Amino acid sequence: MSRDAGEERRGKRAAPADEPQGEAAPRRLSAEKAREKVLATALKILAARPRSESQLRERLLSRPWAEPEVVDSCIERLKELGYVNDRSFAETYANHRVHLKPVGRSRIARELAGKKVARETINRALDDVFEAVDEEGLIDRAIAKRVRTHGRPEGQGGAKRMFDHLARLGFEYDLIVRKLRALRAGVEEE
Repeated sequence: MSRDAGEERRGKRAAPADEPQGEAAPRRLSAEKAREKVLATALKILAARPRSESQLRERLLSRPWAEPEVVDSCIERLKELGYVNDRSFAETYANHRVHLKPVGRSRIARELAGKKVARETINRALDDVFEAVDEEGLIDRAIAKRVRTHGRPEGQGGAKRMFDHLARLGFEYDLIVRKLRALRAGVEEE
């Protein structure tokens, strides 16, 4: 019995000579099935954690069966339903980060840019979040934590390390300098 006949008997069909063979050959889905599959995959991705529109598009397009037109229409539908909204995503992310750990505006802006959120959207979201949150209070919390864990900065080297730490947390230069001068003045008074 030939190999082709055995495959036919088991319900498998032999691939025509012009059709690619092997597991690497992509299967074409009908348009409706493709939309359903992309939508289901997008919802699974969003159920795991919120993502920006660009992150979701990138994840969906990484699937070998996803067509760009289908992905775009799926994302538009998710936007209509309110599942994908970069403005809301950026605001929620920034608000969460600020309340989780004292970080400054530029650190959150860098993180959101890494998540492929548009600069204008980032700026509007940060304006809203930092309108409600006092950045001076955040830097005070960061300094208090650093002093608790590493002690008060001694000498110029200690002040430099504290400055670098606060800069990595995303606080503005002028604010850091002002707070470190106040910290040094408080140490000299004691």
